[in-house]
Amino acid sequence: MKIMFISDIHGSYYWAKKAIDQFYQEKADRLVILGDILYHGPRNDLPRDYDCKKVIALLNPLKNKITAVRGNCDSEVDQMVLDFMITSDFATMDVDGHHFFLTHGHLFNEDHLPLLNDGDILVYGHFHKPLAKKEKGIYIFNPSSISLPKEGDHSYGIYENHKLTVKDFHTKNVKTVILE
Repeated sequence: MKIMFISDIHGSYYWAKKAIDQFYQEKADRLVILGDILYHGPRNDLPRDYDCKKVIALLNPLKNKITAVRGNCDSEVDQMVLDFMITSDFATMDVDGHHFFLTHGHLFNEDHLPLLNDGDILVYGHFHKPLAKKEKGIYIFNPSSISLPKEGDHSYGIYENHKLTVKDFHTKNVKTVILE
């Protein structure tokens, strides 16, 4: 199974469109959205081509391929316009014998770990910085923000064949960790 991870769209139609185009180019089976889908938040500048209605129209047709968790900028009204569930503050999935803990990052992150076992994978966004590493037996993965990166370029994550990779939209390969 091939999974694409994106986070922190913040209502940018331009970057959401690039991500969805990449989803099809990557031939991913599943799209995981790690929160902050429509609203840009009071601390962020408006992202490029801020247009929540276009982002909704772009994502809703993929409702059967999307797993989404709630970010700190997501609200109840967002769920009313999206055809896929924004599950809660976290979700889990098991793929190829790997246990993924999916969250936005404002509650759980590398400095505040959820209860995980050795070999589990924490996947989060929120900080807008790419990360792929193994620390204290836990894999920690952050695809960064597709719309408002604070470090590096606009990027997304891919899980395939027991490997997690952060890819940016230019060089296509930023950080990789191989799962044991």
